[in-house]
Amino acid sequence: MATKEALRIADGDSVAVALTSLGEGEVVTVGSHTVLVCERIPVYHKFALKDIRAGEKVFKYGEIIGEAVTDIARGSHVHVHNVRSLRG
Repeated sequence: MATKEALRIADGDSVAVALTSLGEGEVVTVGSHTVLVCERIPVYHKFALKDIRAGEKVFKYGEIIGEAVTDIARGSHVHVHNVRSLRG
């Protein structure tokens, strides 16, 4: 579900994609998720819709895109610094 700020691609995704740059402290509603942004999220980057624990799979497109290498708080930037790919 989309708002003008972010897009959740599939039900069950644990992340959304910022459609504009989001600043720390902004509140974004994506479907049934209302998220307080914890840090700057660059445009087209992912942020967590829920708390994601280290070792937990990260879902985007309704599929696993990687595994959290550290705990990721809801509203935090999700990128290569805290998720490792499980592909090749």
